[in-house]
Amino acid sequence: MSLEGKRIGIFVEQDYQDLEVWYPALRLREERATTLFVGSGSADSYKGKFGYPVDVDTTVHDLGINDLDAVVIPGGWAPDFMRREPKIAEFVRDFDAAGKPIGCICHGGWILASAGILQGRTATSFSAIQDDMINAGCNWVDDEVVVDRNLVTSRKPEDLPAFCRELIRLLRA
Repeated sequence: MSLEGKRIGIFVEQDYQDLEVWYPALRLREERATTLFVGSGSADSYKGKFGYPVDVDTTVHDLGINDLDAVVIPGGWAPDFMRREPKIAEFVRDFDAAGKPIGCICHGGWILASAGILQGRTATSFSAIQDDMINAGCNWVDDEVVVDRNLVTSRKPEDLPAFCRELIRLLRA
């Protein structure tokens, strides 16, 4: 079953981890989903850590949770910039409350912590933010992919195949 008709927002900001944005975008497009690059409103385009550019399709200010079927929160240094925009944490909190799929990888866990949705959840992230995740109430585990209800988390770019597999499985359910 394809994901045709599904709309997935991929959050972007400066210094995003290139693979963690583009691998899910291309994999989801391969499944016939529509992907939208969602910015914080600080710019119309961003460069990844390795210089690959992405143009923003829309901003978090122009979306409601009913406009998307899932969101992907990549890592790199972008989440440190993303969490400075309160609307992103609010959007993710509301998205989670609606039970919609949230995919989060690497340093993207900072957004989950800022949104206050980790209490009592099992998740993973890049090891450098393990303490932040635990302090936000998370049962942190060191696995390539963790699924806790509507939340799919992974640690690093090498986990992207498992991350995308589980996110796509959740979207098909």
